[in-house]
Amino acid sequence: MTNIESRLATLGLILPPAFAPPPGMHLPFVHVRQIGNRAVIAGHGPQSPEGPLAKPLGKVGAELTLEQGYFAARLTALSMLGSLKRALGELDRISHWVRIFGMVNSAPGFVQQPAIINGFSDLILELWGPEAGAHARSAVGMAELPFGMPVEIEGEVQIAD
Repeated sequence: MTNIESRLATLGLILPPAFAPPPGMHLPFVHVRQIGNRAVIAGHGPQSPEGPLAKPLGKVGAELTLEQGYFAARLTALSMLGSLKRALGELDRISHWVRIFGMVNSAPGFVQQPAIINGFSDLILELWGPEAGAHARSAVGMAELPFGMPVEIEGEVQIAD
């Protein structure tokens, strides 16, 4: 077991399987695109440990509380880590987190998007530490997100040789 996987196990966290889109939905892209020593990660949403989108769905500030939004962002980190593990073979190949772009399905007037995306950032920093886990970040509100997801996050990591 690798260092990062050991930390995940210690925290009792499970990486979900690959996301399967709803029937009839075609998603013509890869979840992780490795180019040289970088991997660009497509937008991910919160998944349950079994694989489907995690509930509740909807807008933060209406159907979801701040705490539920934070937890959805944390689940989104696990979804992304699952894709990275499948693409890279092991998570310890990630030497640095470069950037993330966090989108929050926001109710009108909801302005605490950074607090929601902290659910993602806090887990990455806990797993990789303050040097390798530090990342540039945006956290923005959106009128809608695919499938009614409360959070969607994309990113980029540097990979060790």
